[in-house]
Amino acid sequence: MLNALYCGSPDFSADTLDFLAASRRDEAGRERFRIVGALTNVPSPKGRHGTPEPTPVGVRALRAGIPVLAPDKLDAECRSAIAALKPDILVCFAFGKTFGPKFLALFPLGGINLHPSLLPKYRGATPVPAAILNRERETGVSIPRILLEPDSGGVFCRRVMPLDGTETAESLLNRAAALGAELLRDVLYYAAEHGRLPPETPQDDAEATYCTRLTKTDGRIDWSQSAEEIDARIRAFYPRPGAFTYTGGELLKVHRAAVFAREGTDAPPGTVCGIDRAAGILVQAGRGIVALQTLQRAAKRAVGWRDFINGYPQFVGTALERSPHRANRAV
Repeated sequence: MLNALYCGSPDFSADTLDFLAASRRDEAGRERFRIVGALTNVPSPKGRHGTPEPTPVGVRALRAGIPVLAPDKLDAECRSAIAALKPDILVCFAFGKTFGPKFLALFPLGGINLHPSLLPKYRGATPVPAAILNRERETGVSIPRILLEPDSGGVFCRRVMPLDGTETAESLLNRAAALGAELLRDVLYYAAEHGRLPPETPQDDAEATYCTRLTKTDGRIDWSQSAEEIDARIRAFYPRPGAFTYTGGELLKVHRAAVFAREGTDAPPGTVCGIDRAAGILVQAGRGIVALQTLQRAAKRAVGWRDFINGYPQFVGTALERSPHRANRAV
């Protein structure tokens, strides 16, 4: 029996855990592997009162009867607890921490990782937003070996995902999680049958590209960019950290938008030009026009563009800003 320790934290990683837990038996009903524990991040404060709540992976693991480890550090105490579970292999998806040599030595077969890009392209923490920002026509999922250098290990398998230019980070991550879960299962089946991981293809480090963690300020909309660039930014930063601008010095989040036209008017970038009954609120970009569709004012809930205009009819004719320090002006 192959014993696996699962490692991850957010919702989409929890979906992958659910799939693996349900896939431990093959079509003949034989149990091929067992998830003996789930390693996840510590509970974080949530809600108005800041009550610590476990991660989605922690919640799903407990629901499935899988022991949960949520340590502050991957220290000797943590390693001792993991060793007691006698894992053969580490399976990781979206944990957010790097592993040291003592930690990796706990797993006789080593570790595998679900990485949502076509490695060696987009190594790092944010491959999905990077693919959307760069308006790639395709991306994919890779299952590499976990090494001390993140995302640098040989790739056991990968699959291509075509992109149509409407994906958000959320929708694309969910697709990657579903496809990657199947690949993880296949690698675990192979390891259970052969007692080793499948053959791997080394990455060409010379072709590697990298992406970094996102910050809240990364979502700020620059209206001097083209409509295509602005649309990609809004999609790439949904739902986190979120795309935003300012109106009258007030923060305005933009959750959904679309390219309305690739050529625009003579109005300055950021000008709220009008409304299209089918597309939404029209804003002049540096080149082209963006249609805003779902918006959220400060301390209010997100609403569709019709409800937004009903509550803020003077919005048309104003100019959106990158910074709250410049006053919103009529044009």
